[in-house]
Amino acid sequence: MEMEKDLIEYIAKSLVDDPAQVNVSIVEGEKSTVLELRVAPNDIGKVIGKHGRIAKAIRTVLQASAAKTGSRAVLEILD
Repeated sequence: MEMEKDLIEYIAKSLVDDPAQVNVSIVEGEKSTVLELRVAPNDIGKVIGKHGRIAKAIRTVLQASAAKTGSRAVLEILD
């Protein structure tokens, strides 16, 4: 899951104005792993995008990356 964490962190830092505020934490669940993404309050819209399109795209990339290793990962964007 470390590779997925780095991937999400890289994508988020590329999108926001304040990359120092980007934080990704891993929460292991029974059937899947949850990656929690936190960004600065004024950058949350940049990570979610219009109608959630950017967030959906990030989740798609995450699922593809996790499927490669045979695991299941979920992204939660926290405010």
